[in-house]
Amino acid sequence: VQLVESGGGLVQAGGSLQLSCATSKRTAGMGWFRQGPGKDRLFIGCIDWGSGNAYYADSVKGRFAISRDDAKNTLYLRMNSLKPDDTAVYYCAATDSAIKWFTGRRADDYNYWGQGTQVTVSS
Repeated sequence: VQLVESGGGLVQAGGSLQLSCATSKRTAGMGWFRQGPGKDRLFIGCIDWGSGNAYYADSVKGRFAISRDDAKNTLYLRMNSLKPDDTAVYYCAATDSAIKWFTGRRADDYNYWGQGTQVTVSS
């Protein structure tokens, strides 16, 4: 399974961006992670493709939203009210396992990864 992210860039604080992740094959679940300079890769959110249930990290809840386009096998991350602390490389990931309320939060839960896209939020 190949994943290709796009949509990153430079945005001012308070602005919005939408990231896309095109997949070569639909999988059971997908997620978004980010990694800031010198930091660990952190969970942002995930979605179970079958049910459409999405789950988010507390740090982005209410500001970020995950959606999907079944016809295009594409995952989206809409990011609003961006802050300088959101600056990071953003990665999408896919898993062959269904995502439940207690899964999909760890990088180890995923089998496939995209190359990442840089998001920079200026103050």
